[in-house]
Amino acid sequence: MKDIDKDYLSCRLCPRNCMVDRTTTRGYCRELNTLHVSRAALHMWEEPCISGTSGSGTVFFSGCNMGCVFCQNRKISRGEVGKFISTERLVEIFFEQQERGANNINLVTGDMFIPTIADAIERAKDQGIKIPFLFNTSSYLNIESVKRLEGLIDIYLPDFKYIREEDAVRYSNAPGYPEAARAAIAEMVRQCPECVFETDAKGQELIKKGVIVRHLLMPGMLIQAKMITKYLYETYGDNIYISLMNQFTPGEGLEKFPEINRKITEAEYRSLVDYASNLGVVNGYVQEGETASESFIPEFDCEGV
Repeated sequence: MKDIDKDYLSCRLCPRNCMVDRTTTRGYCRELNTLHVSRAALHMWEEPCISGTSGSGTVFFSGCNMGCVFCQNRKISRGEVGKFISTERLVEIFFEQQERGANNINLVTGDMFIPTIADAIERAKDQGIKIPFLFNTSSYLNIESVKRLEGLIDIYLPDFKYIREEDAVRYSNAPGYPEAARAAIAEMVRQCPECVFETDAKGQELIKKGVIVRHLLMPGMLIQAKMITKYLYETYGDNIYISLMNQFTPGEGLEKFPEINRKITEAEYRSLVDYASNLGVVNGYVQEGETASESFIPEFDCEGV
């Protein structure tokens, strides 16, 4: 048996600690140990320093260890679409993204496949890939999983969804999320303690190393958003970037959660941005315009896979 397969025999990649043998049985994440990818293409809608003018080379993995009632990517988070691929094919995809002119390899929700992804990155680096690797995650991870990526991931793009346990359980069925996210992000910052940027030929400043923490403002959760912003700034200061997002998009299935079955108001979002500014946050990103739109959700049609 390959060493990588052993990592899936009693899965403890995330705080659920399912201990499922994913070589034969699907975990809570709905995935086995075989890479399951739903899309590999350039993506223009990340933070400007990630997408730039050329795009971010996203690789969307199917499955998810969260259970968000408001999920925008249900088709892939439920494992309903995607192709099963080998590690060798994933390495090929990395180089195809580089050839398309991608600024980075953006691994979206690869949390369930970290051992295999780590192996693929090692192979790609050995073969001379030049662009940085970015890990785009919910942060619902065990710290040992994040440590597995040390020296392989150049840029971390973690969410910090909740700082209140009751909200993590109610809206994402993710017990222990606040503690897990704090620990995971701390390990990411330990690995990448400062943000490093370079200016490309078109004058666009691109991130090459560091941590950008995202928080999606949810309806009725302005206080929690401010608590998260305060925690991040007081803990990490200007060593990280904080990305405050207003693109919460209500979809199907929220009838049982009427308190979040709406979009964010301008007043709510402005209050959060003003709060961050008054705290002293300078290294950050905000969203402008009509970002809470389904048009920003890509088609998961296995493009590029």
